[in-house]
Amino acid sequence: MPNNDALLSILKSVPVIPVLTVNGAEDAVPLARTLVDGGLTVLEVTLRTDGALKAIEAIAHEVPDAVIGAGTVLTESQISEAMSAGATFLVSPGSTPKLSQAAALAKAPFLPGVATASEAMGMAEMGHHVLKFFPAEPAGGINYLKSLSAPLPHLTFCPTGGIDVVKAKSYLALSNVICVGGSWVTPAEALKSGDWARITQLARECASLR
Repeated sequence: MPNNDALLSILKSVPVIPVLTVNGAEDAVPLARTLVDGGLTVLEVTLRTDGALKAIEAIAHEVPDAVIGAGTVLTESQISEAMSAGATFLVSPGSTPKLSQAAALAKAPFLPGVATASEAMGMAEMGHHVLKFFPAEPAGGINYLKSLSAPLPHLTFCPTGGIDVVKAKSYLALSNVICVGGSWVTPAEALKSGDWARITQLARECASLR
């Protein structure tokens, strides 16, 4: 069965989970330290680069206060690879029974992505009561999630996709939203220039949303 309690414990600890796409340890470690210093201790490192697993491993060893999730998990092999690297939870952009079963066997807290009521019901039938709503803005945004709260009151969501700090406040006001995810906390230009002070400030703004 899915480990909903462990996942809830992780997600409720922060209002915003930064979604990070990094090339390796040299990029990931200073960024993780900056975000943790700003109050965002839960991080999602997407498996979109060749160096993502090395980045997760480095953060796990060098930034002990960070809780690391592996994002863009698409296959069974990525589940075992991410957990071996040090990820403590898994995130997928979509949801399939095969991936859900593999995560359950690995006893990994797993946040599967859904974009419709039918997909949410399908994951709920498999025991998932905490879901990623993705891509949040293109899929209907705040109004869509609000409309799901009455027919699906037992489900909780982490919306991700197209969200900024202003929209985050509105999402977090919904009764069925536990936190939000996004990349706006780490602007590309700030990363390129190593403007850690700006990223720290953005992290503090996000951490104060709840």
